[in-house]
Amino acid sequence: MIQEKNKKIYTFSEKKDQIILRSVLDPFDFDAYSQKEIDALVRHMRTMMVRNNGIGLSANQIGINARVFVAQLPKKNGRGYEGKFYAVFNPVLSKRSLKKLDDEEGCLSIPGIYGSIKRAAKVTLDGFDKNKRKVHIVASGMLARIFQHEIDHLDGKVFADSAKDLFTIEKSNY
Repeated sequence: MIQEKNKKIYTFSEKKDQIILRSVLDPFDFDAYSQKEIDALVRHMRTMMVRNNGIGLSANQIGINARVFVAQLPKKNGRGYEGKFYAVFNPVLSKRSLKKLDDEEGCLSIPGIYGSIKRAAKVTLDGFDKNKRKVHIVASGMLARIFQHEIDHLDGKVFADSAKDLFTIEKSNY
């Protein structure tokens, strides 16, 4: 499942990467992998997310065709993480609030590009954890936004498809 090709974040700057980034991913098949392989996948995805300063990462962003994502809230100062780490397999948003919030987003697969996007203020997420146990999470604020962003990835969509006022921030060497 995890191969050398999965050691990078797939980006839209690479034409060949766009194929999987634009694909609706297949359901994760727990029966096709050992628990050791599933644990290794979660560890690898978390490492890739942290290494690239992300707050969420979907499987297709590292070239894997499976409905799974990882996420963790950033600390208020933007350095590091706080709270629960999530690894969700075969996630479904079963509820979305009618109230929408407009906020800026970026994406590891579209580095340096940010934009404003409206998302539901509160969502209910159903899926499975790495041990195939059902999860039911009611999330609001930033966590709800992360879940929606990552599920969009699993459906072959990216924030830039519906974001307004896109802008670029160049990385600094300082």
